[in-house]
Amino acid sequence: MSDQTSATGIPEPEGASDIIETDFEIGQHNLEGQLGPFGFDIHNPVFLISSLSIVAFVLYALVAPEQAASFFGWLRPALTSTFDWFFMSAANVFVVFCLFLIVSPWGSVRLGGKEASPDYSYAGWFAMLFAAGMGIGLMFFGVLEPVYHMAISSPLGVPSPFAADGSIIPENVDAAKEMGLAATIYHWGLHPWAIYAVVALALALFSFNKGLPLSIRSAFYPIFGERVWGWTGHVIDTLAVFATLFGLATSLGLGAQQANAGLEHIYGIPNTITVQVILIIGITSIALVSVLRGLDGGVKVLSEINMLIAAVLLLFVLFAGPTVAILGDFVTGLGAYGADLVGLSNPIGRTDDAYRQGWTAFYWAWWISWSPFVGMFIARVSRGRTVREFITCVLLIPSLVCVLWMAVFGGVAIDQVLSDPATSAVKANVIDSYSPELSLFAMLEGLPLSSITSTIGIVLVIVFFVTSSDSGSLVIDTITAGGKVDAPVPQRVFWCTFEGLVAIVLLIGGGLGSLQAMVISTGLPFTIVLLLMCVAIFKGLQTEER
Repeated sequence: MSDQTSATGIPEPEGASDIIETDFEIGQHNLEGQLGPFGFDIHNPVFLISSLSIVAFVLYALVAPEQAASFFGWLRPALTSTFDWFFMSAANVFVVFCLFLIVSPWGSVRLGGKEASPDYSYAGWFAMLFAAGMGIGLMFFGVLEPVYHMAISSPLGVPSPFAADGSIIPENVDAAKEMGLAATIYHWGLHPWAIYAVVALALALFSFNKGLPLSIRSAFYPIFGERVWGWTGHVIDTLAVFATLFGLATSLGLGAQQANAGLEHIYGIPNTITVQVILIIGITSIALVSVLRGLDGGVKVLSEINMLIAAVLLLFVLFAGPTVAILGDFVTGLGAYGADLVGLSNPIGRTDDAYRQGWTAFYWAWWISWSPFVGMFIARVSRGRTVREFITCVLLIPSLVCVLWMAVFGGVAIDQVLSDPATSAVKANVIDSYSPELSLFAMLEGLPLSSITSTIGIVLVIVFFVTSSDSGSLVIDTITAGGKVDAPVPQRVFWCTFEGLVAIVLLIGGGLGSLQAMVISTGLPFTIVLLLMCVAIFKGLQTEER
């Protein structure tokens, strides 16, 4: 390898400059291609391959729903029981890699160049990355998960506080409560945000600093060179589209189920697949409007609105519930998370299969499948930050907000369950009958103004739903258009529509299990992509001026 450096700042073989220039023109052509039928930007094979595959999948699930449901029902446990060690080991790598970059000399590298300044304030930046990253998930699992891990899943073998007859075992309460919070925070803390940070940093570095298109393939230039403009890059981007689409479909399905459960709980609207399909259609239509308005006019505005609503609901629950105990749960949960982090991260010699395979492996696959979407979205709004500032903020700030959210919503729910298990609506819906979509509304039922707060909860789920759909459509659109950030409007409409269709057919063809199965099946190969991405980031940072 010579000292010669390409226009991207990445060392290249001697005598390769002419080839680099030619292939860079191919890469730029991907940004400037001509429009095809219906106004689609189909010169890039990624669009044709991914769109036709998704259409075929939708048709299969609609034509043979029973066969699809049977297949999806087999797929999820088969993958999680086989590859749980792989998902957990990879997630550990991402956390260690991010922590290394924070303390490394490359932490001073600025995304966009030494003279770049941030495009958004901290408040706007945090609102967008947080709303896109975990909104619906926090609403769905904020109450459910701490209670479930405390009472049922027994992470690391910590026993349940409930005896077989439903009575409370006092000596088990404190340890089970701490583990319920710690095991939940583990799924919403450093590990998922490290996954997002790796993808976002790679995209920002190679787009803003190296001048490459804003596409997943660009991050692999240090490894594959000019082959990223050929079929190697097409395969990488196509995997990213599949992972993103099914990750989004899972979140949209969860949102539809929870919104429907809330509507039944408050207004008596039947909780059926038909109503959920209508919800997805209606909310996808709203998302289309936001997609057409673009990043600043649509996504940014909605992100700030749902952050405001979420903050209001959080503060209400904090002060309407046992405030002192909740603040204590925040400290206790954070401490227990730190104490048990190594044990929860260890994939070897564990006996808690229900927690490790049923929850952790699924979550890591879900976060990884979301990572192209959230990573690209974070990258687009993070120009001007240093690597150290970027990773610190993306890792720590959202993690602390997630801890607070779980401590408030989960802490109140745990208090309701333990203080009066005989009449607790949370216990009835989480521990006794396991109706996860009702857990939030069951907790709010035990607080004042439950009808109002439950309605606010439904609105918040819907707004998070819209934010995820519109920002996800913009990201998939960018990937399939070869890195364009202003791809044709008909193409944006196509992807936003098909996100809703995929969520609908997966709900019809097996419900929540089918959604989770497709997340894991697409997250598995994309895990390998992310591991290679860490290598590419390190190589890319070595060529940057600090």
